[in-house]
Amino acid sequence: MKIKHVTTALMAGMIVLANVACEKSFEPSTSIDESSALSSAADIETATIGTYALFKDAAYVRSGYFFTEYPSDAIAQGQNSSDDLSNIYKYTPIKTSSHAASFWVSAYRSVGAANRVIEAIPDAAAADAKQLKGENLYIRAMLHFNLVRIFGRPYPQSPEVNLGVPILKDGLTDDEKLVLPRSTVKQVYDFVIADLLKAIDFMTQNKSNSFASKQVAEALLARVYLYKGDNANALVYANKVINSGRYSLLSTSELPNYFKSSPDANKETIFCIRHIKTEDRGYSAIGSMYFSGDASGNALNQAASGWGELYASKKIYDTFMQNPQDVRLKFLSPLMENGVVKVNNKITPNVPMYYINKYNLQEGIVNLSSPVYLRLAEMFLIRAEANAKTPGNDLAALDDVNRIRTRAGIPALTLAGLTTAGKTMLDAVLDERALELAFEGHRAYDLFRNNRPVVRNYPGTGTSTNQTVDPGDSKVVAFIPQNEIDKNPKLVQNP
Repeated sequence: MKIKHVTTALMAGMIVLANVACEKSFEPSTSIDESSALSSAADIETATIGTYALFKDAAYVRSGYFFTEYPSDAIAQGQNSSDDLSNIYKYTPIKTSSHAASFWVSAYRSVGAANRVIEAIPDAAAADAKQLKGENLYIRAMLHFNLVRIFGRPYPQSPEVNLGVPILKDGLTDDEKLVLPRSTVKQVYDFVIADLLKAIDFMTQNKSNSFASKQVAEALLARVYLYKGDNANALVYANKVINSGRYSLLSTSELPNYFKSSPDANKETIFCIRHIKTEDRGYSAIGSMYFSGDASGNALNQAASGWGELYASKKIYDTFMQNPQDVRLKFLSPLMENGVVKVNNKITPNVPMYYINKYNLQEGIVNLSSPVYLRLAEMFLIRAEANAKTPGNDLAALDDVNRIRTRAGIPALTLAGLTTAGKTMLDAVLDERALELAFEGHRAYDLFRNNRPVVRNYPGTGTSTNQTVDPGDSKVVAFIPQNEIDKNPKLVQNP
């Protein structure tokens, strides 16, 4: 019975994803649900494992990653590509984006699966059942938050007016699911926060970092509050995670191998999307676009193991090189030729080929990766940013920034030094986030939510040597997939 439920869910998801690319009329993705009942505790546990499996699909993980990281100033595209990811990188969104459609369908597919468990477990259930309900509440919150980041404008930009995404909550009728309208950005954030608060109350078990727990929900809540601009609550929840004692920063010597070891034993990872050795995505992995080389990490020419078409931008490489002893430079693998970094001559000006290896080489497999969604270093930087925006708390913010810098093996900052350099404490926090969280899907949103532009003053396709994208530009959000607009008359397209 348990196997039947999981198989049914996965097969239905495959059918939906196959339909995305064709022009047949079918129900909106928010209407998709399972009809089979969850009649036992075993069914509910199996269904929860199935929900985790659903959002591990490349349609969610890979396509979603493109939208969160490719618009940043940390990467450079080294050649034109027929793949829609080029549109995401160049800020030329299209309404028929295959990656937008894949991500949308996969996310709502997973929300629908989570809702089945949420509906099946009463709030007054036993502790084990409430744990599973809490995990599914966390999953639902995470999925909605990622959806609103991609398809809705940053929270500081009139969240009561700007449209976010449809809220697919439990208890809706089939007819209601067919015509869900877009809620405002504020309404989506409020829904996410409510789910996370409830999840925190329900979860009492500490599982591995590929499953939700109280601290996982608290960590995401700290991020949500920071993005919302609620610095007081961002501090509260970042402190809860930091002070929980469950996590610790890797040492300076351990840091270069952060993403290469098996994620289960990583004491810094709060939540990751776990991929085991048999789940190597090969050329369809996130890292295949970034790296081409051997299992020892040696960089080789393009197509040796991956496409190797997008590189660390010269801008971020030069920033790292302000402190050449920074151990985080190990996350870059320059392709060398005759003792110098090889350049890609497919565009002008040529692009230096600094491969990125944060999504490669897990357990000695070139394209294997378990993308890290939440980690302790981010909690310190959330606390630093919230303190930097709180009058009188600059020293506290500086302490956390320096904690991350010291771990990276680079000199600490001083307030006097920042003043001399003409920088604020917030500048220092965002600079450190750019380095510590590079290529992890934060950078563009960090800038836009702080009313700062993305400035690409380096070579890359579609950028020449200077592309500036302002936070108010319509291009900073993706179009709602056109096929979803066509199916649901209540969906309104982004301008």
